[in-house]
Amino acid sequence: MNQRPTLLITGASGFTGHHACKHFMEAGFEITAVTRQNLYNHEKIHLEVCDLTNKDHVNSLVKKTKPKYLLHLAGQNNVGGSWNDPVSSLEANSMSTAYLIDALRQENPSCKIIVVGSALQFDPASMSTLTHPYSLSKTLQVLIAQSWVTLYKMPIVIVKPSNLIGPGFSNGVCSIFAQKIVDMEEQKSEKVLEVYNLKVQRDFLDVRDAVKAYEILFKNGKPGETYDITSGVSRTLEEVINGFRSLTAVDIKVKSEIDKQIENHSSIKPLKLMNLGWKPSIPIETSLRDIINFYRRKE
Repeated sequence: MNQRPTLLITGASGFTGHHACKHFMEAGFEITAVTRQNLYNHEKIHLEVCDLTNKDHVNSLVKKTKPKYLLHLAGQNNVGGSWNDPVSSLEANSMSTAYLIDALRQENPSCKIIVVGSALQFDPASMSTLTHPYSLSKTLQVLIAQSWVTLYKMPIVIVKPSNLIGPGFSNGVCSIFAQKIVDMEEQKSEKVLEVYNLKVQRDFLDVRDAVKAYEILFKNGKPGETYDITSGVSRTLEEVINGFRSLTAVDIKVKSEIDKQIENHSSIKPLKLMNLGWKPSIPIETSLRDIINFYRRKE
């Protein structure tokens, strides 16, 4: 009997983590979900509680699980919080990554690793592009991962996803809109959405498409390479709100401080990933419908 490939997923209790656990379980992987607190419960998925900022705890985790694959989703993603406590951001994003990949270097150096970077990384060659401590922590995270590829030939792939959306609890703007609209439907809120700039443009991608990309990269991603995971289409917040308007009977009013200033945003085409056979399959209309239905059910 073929043994199922073992996969360690950090940040398993988060938005992307929940979708990743579900996808890879259905794809035939043996999943170990790693959380900082006991916040994940599934009879077919192993749970390990671990503080990834503790080197000894990480070493014990890796020795116990001996994964063939690692999807590193855990981290701190609060820009505002990074200003108040920059060292914690560095520990959560940079040092946890170093502890994980070095523990795997010692225990199982052939483990295929995906490290999730950020569109908010800065260019280390130009310090003027550094805008906040979160950017520093994510840039160092990626530099550490790339360095272990160069120095130790570790099979590490870097990914840079765009704004991931979909059903589930998220702090993303689409989920915030959906929550407020459901409150309006339930007569719990004034029927007004407040937005700073309706013309702000973003690339929105369904999280379920993103985790499909992770599976392809485990199989065919080239170590040391960075792969953009995007829809390739920029949309304004006004377009997103209009999409939600088509899904509710509520007469939504919008209050915007800026409604004419167009933000130039060039969406990045995920060409390298598409060359591996991936492409987005879930239209934004489906994503928005699934998001608002999630909050209606409050699952």
